[in-house]
Amino acid sequence: MRKILVLLISLTSMGCQSRKAPTQPVVAQQDIIEEASLQSPDLQEYETAYFASGCFWCVEAVFESVKGVKEVYSGYSGGKEKDPTYEQVAYGRTGHAEAVEVYYDPKEISFTKLVQVFFGSHDPTSLNRQGPDRGAQYRSIAFYKNEGEKKVITSYIALLESKKAYDRPIVTQVVQFDTFYKAEDYHQDFERRNPNNSYIRNVSIPRLNRFKENFKSYLKEESH
Repeated sequence: MRKILVLLISLTSMGCQSRKAPTQPVVAQQDIIEEASLQSPDLQEYETAYFASGCFWCVEAVFESVKGVKEVYSGYSGGKEKDPTYEQVAYGRTGHAEAVEVYYDPKEISFTKLVQVFFGSHDPTSLNRQGPDRGAQYRSIAFYKNEGEKKVITSYIALLESKKAYDRPIVTQVVQFDTFYKAEDYHQDFERRNPNNSYIRNVSIPRLNRFKENFKSYLKEESH
């Protein structure tokens, strides 16, 4: 645990750079063809967890690298607006944050470890922003579905604070989960499908690599 806490400290200065909302899908035709040929995975046997920590392209890539995680979807949660669009959320027109839906096997990874991944891959002391990405849509949120998950989150925050893991207060919201709205198709697996996108090259991939360096024991074999 001490090692994890030390590693967490090194991540507090890392954030996302600003990005513009794409006006159309930035996906090659071959990617679209391959996407159409894939069947949706059967996820009924897996548990779900929900987090928000800035750009969902970045967050999705982080969680997909973790062993025990079957699938991750980018989307919107934390607000009241029904069926929000990317443009609405990106420009702060709803109460939603960019979030991810994580499908995981509790036999391989615990909710506690997912919470550690969450705190270890972003700056939880940055209010309504991650790096230059500013606005409530980029706020830090750990969602819980039951009292057990809430206790895991609050206990871990208390531990981080007692160990003075950060030099500023943790501002992560601990929010009861309500609804997750899946983002538009072109946002899914955005980092993998758009490796040459400037934001992906300069922000998302470096953020993922920092996480991988610090959490090697949590990674899938193919993610090393």
